[in-house]
Amino acid sequence: MSTILPSVADQGIESLLDAAVIQQAFSYFDSHAEAITEEQIQINSIPAPPFGESERAEYLRQKFSASGLANPLLDDEGNCVALRRGTSDTPLLVISAHLDTVFPANTDLTPRRMGAKLFAPGIADDACGLVALIAVANALQACEIVTAGSILFVGTVGEEGEGNLRGVRHLFTTGEWAGHINAFISIDGAGLDRITNGALGSRRYRVEFRGPGGHSWSDFGTANPVHALARAVARLASYPAPANPRTTFNVGRIEGGHGVNAIPRQASMDIDLRSANADELLKLDAFFRRSVREAADEENVRRSSGTDPVAVVTEMIGERPGGETPADDPLVRLAWAATEAVGGKASLDRASTDSNLPISLGVPAITLGGGGTSANSHTPDEWYDPRNRAAALKRALLVILGVVGLEH
Repeated sequence: MSTILPSVADQGIESLLDAAVIQQAFSYFDSHAEAITEEQIQINSIPAPPFGESERAEYLRQKFSASGLANPLLDDEGNCVALRRGTSDTPLLVISAHLDTVFPANTDLTPRRMGAKLFAPGIADDACGLVALIAVANALQACEIVTAGSILFVGTVGEEGEGNLRGVRHLFTTGEWAGHINAFISIDGAGLDRITNGALGSRRYRVEFRGPGGHSWSDFGTANPVHALARAVARLASYPAPANPRTTFNVGRIEGGHGVNAIPRQASMDIDLRSANADELLKLDAFFRRSVREAADEENVRRSSGTDPVAVVTEMIGERPGGETPADDPLVRLAWAATEAVGGKASLDRASTDSNLPISLGVPAITLGGGGTSANSHTPDEWYDPRNRAAALKRALLVILGVVGLEH
C-alpha cells in the first residue's frame, strides 16, 4: 500500500525544514514547553485502568475539540478519534497514543515533582504520548498548516495487558476507517532516538489448576493445585530461551488458596511469552503447554489412591502478531531522516505496541518516543523528565507532514 509522497521519501525533508510554517510550529513547541508538561500532569491524573479508559478518552475528546479538530468522538470500542482533513482524503495517516495504563483504578496517579522529573504511575507510558497528540494538533491549528492528505488522531484503548490491542484492532478491522488507513504512527513512551519498526510477537495465557481441596493434615495426599502450578513454573523457568533471536517468558501473576492449613481447590497464573522470531515463539509456546500438562500429570501420579485428580484449564488471554515494517520502507526512512534532522541518533528496534496490528496487516507502521527521558515503566516508581521533549515533537511533525504532504 503506497503511503508517502515520493518526493519527500526520496529527497529527504529539507523542503519541509525550509517552510516558514514548519519553523513557526517548531517555535510553538519551544514556547509552550511548560504548558505541555502541565497538560501531561492533568492527563495522568485521570485514571485509565484496563477496560476503564472512558474518563480519559472523554477528556482527550474535549481537548481535540478545543484544538479545532472536526467532530471528535468516541467510537464503538472506546477509542477517541478526531479527523483533521487535508485537501484530499488520501493518504490517510493515523497518529495515535494509548489511553490505558497497567494500574488498577484505585492507584494514586497524582504526579509529584522532584527537580525536573515527574514521578507517577503511567506518566511516561503513555501520558507522554497522549500529550504529544494534543501538542501536535494545537501546533497544526495555531500555525494554520494545510496538508494534502488527512490525519486521524486516535487515543486507543486496550494497548496494555489483557486489552490485547482491542482499540487498534477495532480501528483496522471493524471501525469506520478500516481499509482506508495508509500509514500508522504510534507515540508511546519517552525518548527521541528509537524508531520501532519491528513488531514483537507475544502470547499470553491464564492457566488454572483445579482440585478437590481438603485439610492439610487429614487429607494429605490429595492432589494440590498449588503444587502442580509450582511444578509448571519450575519447568518453564528451565526453558533455554535463546538470546538471538531474543525470546522471553514471564509468570506475572499467581493466585490461589485460602489458608495455610488448607489444601487449595484452585490455583492460577498468568504467563507472557515473547520472541522476535515467530518460529521461536511457537517453540516456546509448545514447551509451555507441555510443561503445564506434565505438571498436572506428575501431581496426579503422586496423589493418594481413590482421590480425585487435579484438572487444568489453559486459556489464551492475548495474542499480538509479529512482523516488521522494513528498514527501507519510505516511512522508516522518513522517520530516520527526521530524527537526525532534530539532533537525535536514529536507531531501529523491536517492541510490542499498537503498531503490531497494522504491521501484521501490511500497513506501514512505526512507534516513536514522545521525547524526554523516563525509567521504571509499569511500576509505581515510574518517572518522566520532559527536558528536550520539543525535539521529539518536532520529529513527529516532520514525519506526519512527510506522509501527508504540506500544501503551499
